[in-house]
Amino acid sequence: MKRRNFIKLAGAGATALIISPTLANCVSPSSANFKGHTLNELPYAYNALEPYIDAETMELHYSKHHKGYFKKFTAAIEGSELEKTPMHLIFKHIHKYDDAVRNNGGGYYNHSLFWSCLNPNGGSPSAELAKAIDDDFGGMDQFKKDFFTQAKTQFGSGWAWLVLNKAGKLEVGNTANQDNPLMPDSDIQGIPLIAFDVWEHAYYLKYQNLRGDYINAFWNIINWNEINERYANAKSGKWLG
Repeated sequence: MKRRNFIKLAGAGATALIISPTLANCVSPSSANFKGHTLNELPYAYNALEPYIDAETMELHYSKHHKGYFKKFTAAIEGSELEKTPMHLIFKHIHKYDDAVRNNGGGYYNHSLFWSCLNPNGGSPSAELAKAIDDDFGGMDQFKKDFFTQAKTQFGSGWAWLVLNKAGKLEVGNTANQDNPLMPDSDIQGIPLIAFDVWEHAYYLKYQNLRGDYINAFWNIINWNEINERYANAKSGKWLG
């Protein structure tokens, strides 16, 4: 399932970023060889994203929130066919399942995408993606404004997204709680390229009520290398296998 070998941190105090474009099996959801749901370690040290996201927030966010979602999700599907069902297929039929699967499965999946969107040495948009941003938003500045609006105006807890929609165009939007664009009843539909967490636990220790400052900081640690790869795979039809 993994596109590259995952390299573990050499030690808990390591500060170098270890790049892993697919943090967990759920992020690359081809069903051909799917063995089950897993939760990998963060692909970087807790302090690797400072000063934009502090180490304490990262540790709590990953070790308490993300791991908690994964534990509750796997408990909710224990003994069922969902243990061997890729996440995109679970979300496709999410109306069949109870809130424990929706909320915790969404939390597990969304966070896995979010971690891989972060990298202080994340490169820049590919020529292909940059052209699509120009074509679909009118340029990078307008894209960032539109994304900011979606992240800032999501009422309460939720997520902001960049997706490749069914028309083959880039689109931004938001979802509440742990919903995502793979769920048929989501307000935004498409293949996720950027997942951005706007739950208060993602930023409140450092930014308190200044969500806008947290959103603006994101552009300093965005992992364009990962997003470029997601976009290329989505355009070529490889993303869902």
